[in-house]
Amino acid sequence: MKADILQRAANEARGLAVDAIFDKASGHIGLPLGCAEIGAVLYGELLQVNPDEPRWLNRDRFVLSGGHGSMFLYAWLHLSGYDVTMEDVRAFRTRGSRTPGHPEFGCCPGVECTTGPLGQGIANAVGFAISAKHAAARYNTPEFEIFNQTVYCLAGDGCIQEGISREAVAIAGTLRLDNLVLIYDANGITLDAPVERTQVDDIAACFSAQGWDAVAIDGHDLQSVENALRTARLERNGRPKLIIAHTTIARGVPGFEGTTKGHGEGGAKAWESAHAHWGLPTDQRYYVSAEVREYMAQLKAQRVAACAEWHSLFAAWQQAYPEKAAELESGMKLATCGLSAEASGAMIPPFEGEPKLATRASAAQVENAISTHCPALLSASADLFSSNKNYLKDAGDFSAQNYAGRNFWFGIREHAMAAICNGIAYDGLFRVSAGTFCVFVDYMRAAIRVAALAHLPVTYVLTHDSVAVGEDGPTHQPVETVTGLRIIPNLDVVRPADEEEAAGAWMCAMERTDGPTALILTRQNVSSLATIQPELSAQVRREGTLRGAYVARRETTDEPRLIILAAGSEVILALQAAAELGEGVRVVSMPSMRRFNQQSEAYRESVLPSSCTRRLAVEAGKSDLWYRYVGSQGSIIGIDHFGFSAPGEQVFSELGMNVPNIVAHARQLCK
Repeated sequence: MKADILQRAANEARGLAVDAIFDKASGHIGLPLGCAEIGAVLYGELLQVNPDEPRWLNRDRFVLSGGHGSMFLYAWLHLSGYDVTMEDVRAFRTRGSRTPGHPEFGCCPGVECTTGPLGQGIANAVGFAISAKHAAARYNTPEFEIFNQTVYCLAGDGCIQEGISREAVAIAGTLRLDNLVLIYDANGITLDAPVERTQVDDIAACFSAQGWDAVAIDGHDLQSVENALRTARLERNGRPKLIIAHTTIARGVPGFEGTTKGHGEGGAKAWESAHAHWGLPTDQRYYVSAEVREYMAQLKAQRVAACAEWHSLFAAWQQAYPEKAAELESGMKLATCGLSAEASGAMIPPFEGEPKLATRASAAQVENAISTHCPALLSASADLFSSNKNYLKDAGDFSAQNYAGRNFWFGIREHAMAAICNGIAYDGLFRVSAGTFCVFVDYMRAAIRVAALAHLPVTYVLTHDSVAVGEDGPTHQPVETVTGLRIIPNLDVVRPADEEEAAGAWMCAMERTDGPTALILTRQNVSSLATIQPELSAQVRREGTLRGAYVARRETTDEPRLIILAAGSEVILALQAAAELGEGVRVVSMPSMRRFNQQSEAYRESVLPSSCTRRLAVEAGKSDLWYRYVGSQGSIIGIDHFGFSAPGEQVFSELGMNVPNIVAHARQLCK
């Protein structure tokens, strides 16, 4: 009986998918039609969820890595009782709907993460599994198992082929994430061609070699699907699970099933014959039978009751372990509400004297100061803890032997690291930072873009910020990198000039809840701005950083005759040049263009008065974005070509980043 009703639900989910795609003449029919039996077993039987409480802490997580197949997810969320109405299903791919073309985090209950860029969902799922393991290690007790969820991910050939997947799979195997189940929709078809044209891998062998258990099944046989998924859930043997589900793309659509045409929306035009094939009414679309409705309603009631039992267990745990409960609550608050600048500032003691530190070193001190007060703050590195300096002291290393550790070693796998950190951020229990060299952030760029799009508060610690890297040469000297990051919408890019601006940079990151922050940090030591301008207190520099830009040197005349703008290590050069140029020269430190742009018009005018058109911007990188601030009558000292291999100070100076060059440009501008 259960198999009959689940098969019926699978076919009706197919009907919802093909009908919505037909209506909009847009979408992807292949995965929703090919994986319907997988959906039936997950949403119609096995998932530990509560549709009335979609963010329940101990829910199973389901990630649709192949986000193009979004109607699979929307159909099953609707059928299983989430607040996804038939009107939502009908509004598929329309402006303002909760059912956009690819699943978007925050749009629709039951959607765990934004997916679409292939392969990233697999890495997101690894992040969810890491978050679950970490939470269980820190908060479960012998009497109370409050975290025991399973993470499921459905991915196709495109996801498997993307390089990020292999990075993420290797990490999951190394960390022995046996709470992770990856279902591979092996339909043998990619958008352009049969998969055999581009893939000869023995996928099971590849995964097995990296510490996974792998099994192949008929993805259309309900009993096989159930057996495989149930075994994967229960068998916690230190190995993540791969289920290779052999399916037929666009199953049930004549002329399209099993072919490359089944990937797109064209097959939806054959909805009547598809309905007939699945035993659905041919004169009615968006059909759901009373029997399926009743079965799903009964299952939902059971799930709601199971969630209520968990809440009773959770309440008993809170009473028995109030300190753990308080820590968990503070961690969730940190993850979702951030940390006010006032609160984080109180955690960071002012730097003593006038230190000369690389901003990577001062930022490391700041991060560690915050982490001692915020145990939910985690840190990750792509094999560069020793260089990025973002290692949390006395916090332990996350590993298969210690899931409670707060430092994550991801190896040289930047793309997966960034997407895994997105998964941790989606989960909403912890805050995480990820470190690598600035020039290698392009490996992470696709995942950073999704973090910005999905409003995830991930922090990126990016060191070796300019051509001052020196001898490693142009391959390691970022020139265009910071500009490339600044143009990503909703990404805060903060390039601090000294130790107190570095403190302000971390304050920026910790207060953000609506998107990621990139900290751009030096390898070379930089002088404190206070060595040139003693009146620049720690508070002034921190608050100035929070506002994106501030006056670091004020002219002694009524109005400035020249404004020099700079960021990062070039600010001290600008101050030195201004001292030589004499009265009437204002220096503006601009660690964050985006933050400055968000300030009131009055504040921006107070920093950059429109009456002063003689403006000179100085930064060791692409000059393009500075034109917004210097205007048509201003000038820029930048670096619009690649560098060369030589000692850092020599490279810096020969490429124009020196006081005499700034002075010469300023005098020319003031003629």
